Amino acid sequence: MKINKDTAHKVAEFLLQIKAIKLSRTTPFQWASGWQSPIYCDNRKTLSYPKVRTYIRQEYVNSILENFGQVDVIAGVATGGIAQGALIAQDMELPFIYVRSASKGHGLQNLIEGDVQEGQRVVVIEDLISTGMSSLKAVEALRNAGCHVVGMVAIFTYNFQVAKDNFDAYKCPLYTLSDYNSLIETAVEHGYINAEDIESLKNWRENPANWNAVL
Repeated sequence: MKINKDTAHKVAEFLLQIKAIKLSRTTPFQWASGWQSPIYCDNRKTLSYPKVRTYIRQEYVNSILENFGQVDVIAGVATGGIAQGALIAQDMELPFIYVRSASKGHGLQNLIEGDVQEGQRVVVIEDLISTGMSSLKAVEALRNAGCHVVGMVAIFTYNFQVAKDNFDAYKCPLYTLSDYNSLIETAVEHGYINAEDIESLKNWRENPANWNAVL
């Protein structure tokens, strides 16, 4: 996965400034999976800051045009990719749809909301990639609807090997504006963490399920 280093560090700096990403090695966060983590990421906070929101939208668009060229539809993944996707679609003057995590339990029981036609070139928008499986379920739903999913763009990825393996298995190219390595470099540069914390943070990324054992 190719990443623009200048963009990656700028996005990481923004995420740290607005506390969309918090780092705490000594008082870790607990994820829904049960993992103890030194990092918590909530990219929805970017929507509350116009300067940050605009920069991220522009970089999403740049990534789409650079990596996929012209596409027919922007698809957001519920819920984090919906607002980002709508902003991108508005900027690119393209149709927007979004994919639910599960079919709606009433009415038409839609899984995909919005109008989509078979054969359309679709790029999927996410805000955050961990293992990637919830995002790839959206890719599968779109493919089942006859769409040609050209790939996915997200704000941030933890660079887990399992995510790389999952995207490779689905044959879905992934591009992100920033990543875990860029975040750590930026956090050290701007004094959010000390250099002595780096080894522990790298250990977590390599083995998050058992990270407590290496604290």
